[in-house]
Amino acid sequence: MTIEAIWSEYQTSLKNFIRSKVSNPDDAEDLLQDILVKTYTSLPSLHERSKLKPWLFQVANNAIIDFYRRKKFDRNDNGDVVNELWLDEESPSVVQELSKCILPFLRGLSESEAELVKAIEIDGISQKDYAETHDVNYSTLKSRLKKSRQNLMGLFNQCCKFSLDSQGNLLEYERRDGNCSKC
Repeated sequence: MTIEAIWSEYQTSLKNFIRSKVSNPDDAEDLLQDILVKTYTSLPSLHERSKLKPWLFQVANNAIIDFYRRKKFDRNDNGDVVNELWLDEESPSVVQELSKCILPFLRGLSESEAELVKAIEIDGISQKDYAETHDVNYSTLKSRLKKSRQNLMGLFNQCCKFSLDSQGNLLEYERRDGNCSKC
């Protein structure tokens, strides 16, 4: 498979993946070009063509991680921080825009569902740790979390129409008029 064929097939999904992680469109374009170069130079090391897609997305993910490590903060000539890249105010990501809406929706869930979703999705507690500290069977916790996420998504869908990419990443949203008083 040639680099042209690979890029033709995966460029759009890679770009969407990058845009879900990097809010600045110019930075996302630069990363996409970096990934193209890395793909071109590293493709001969890929021995199993069946693993091309996961390999490409791993290259992309590593490039994004490297990008944020290199540019944790923008600095002026004096070395002063002028803009934190995670908080690019000129072009907030869809996820950043919607993040202020999460807490009102959590209040629409039962207390136990809200606590579970908040702990795992917002506070970043691992599912295994949560299960252990709350004396819940791990598989039971996973089922409860799945149901809680579905209920939360149902509340979101009452309020907004969402567009997702093929990996389930949020691309954009549109408010449904009159259906939402939560945010």
